[in-house]
Amino acid sequence: MIHARFLRSAATAAALAAVTALPATAETTLKFAHWVPPAHTLTASTIEPLQAAVAPAGINIEVYPGGELGAGPLEQYVRVVQGVADIVWGLQGYTSSQFPKTMVSELPGALPEGMTGYDLIWNAADAGLLADEFPGTVPLALWLSEPNIFIMKDIDVRSPDDLKGLKIRVSGAAAAATVEALGATPVQMPAGEIYNSLQTGLIDGVITGASAVGDFKLDEVANSYTLDAPLGRISFYVVMNQAKYDALSADEKAALDAIAGRALSKNAEDGWNARAAQVIESLEAAGDNTVYTLSADERAAFEALTLPVTDKIVSEGGYEDVLKTMQGM
Repeated sequence: MIHARFLRSAATAAALAAVTALPATAETTLKFAHWVPPAHTLTASTIEPLQAAVAPAGINIEVYPGGELGAGPLEQYVRVVQGVADIVWGLQGYTSSQFPKTMVSELPGALPEGMTGYDLIWNAADAGLLADEFPGTVPLALWLSEPNIFIMKDIDVRSPDDLKGLKIRVSGAAAAATVEALGATPVQMPAGEIYNSLQTGLIDGVITGASAVGDFKLDEVANSYTLDAPLGRISFYVVMNQAKYDALSADEKAALDAIAGRALSKNAEDGWNARAAQVIESLEAAGDNTVYTLSADERAAFEALTLPVTDKIVSEGGYEDVLKTMQGM
């Protein structure tokens, strides 16, 4: 669906001369906006594969990083619906109330062992269960981060008791409910604000994936990391303005459709997981951090508090069918 929208006409010699004077192809340019630096995992894992897939069909994706098309990561979805950007990347958790069904995927224990996060979400999306959460857009990629971990400053977390009364940054409502169940106070803020908040003591720690440590340089202000607690994950989206998609030619749509969905989502999720593994290895090698993996018994103590959160949210929201469809049941 994307090949050159170059029009040849041999009706007259003058028309032929005018057309042949033009470039061999005419590109369709799409504006991709996000709010993180170009070096973030997003670029290599998601943006570059998308650009490479659609370029042969004449689509040029121009990237506007770091909020160049408008500051504020919470406004990403509005930005694409309004047409300020044609494509955006964002986190469902930043506007949790818009994505209650998608965010079931973030809950502790939602992702079965051996299943990918992008399959979990796309199982529900392909069944039409998430359509009302993405109005005015076409989802190009939906995926989950690596497992959330505790990222702390001067506090080692080994049991739920270690969190009592602490202020823990979360990305959205799912993690907030989990933190409350552990006896801590959730503080929701965008990832770009974590560094200063942890450095100044506004928060005591963070729940997010290990990749964020590298992407936002959190190792400069944190020094204790606890792995393998049942804390769920973070969901992400790349969506395109519906009207802009509809205006593409049939060939252009075909090229975009070939990479959109599970294929692009796999690239993204694989990139997040690879970055997380790299960061954890680096933290362990540094020698000036505490990097601790919970034992089975220690994990079970957390599960006793966090897994009921999932049951409660699913039951109260009436999301049983969503979860079952996500899990392929």
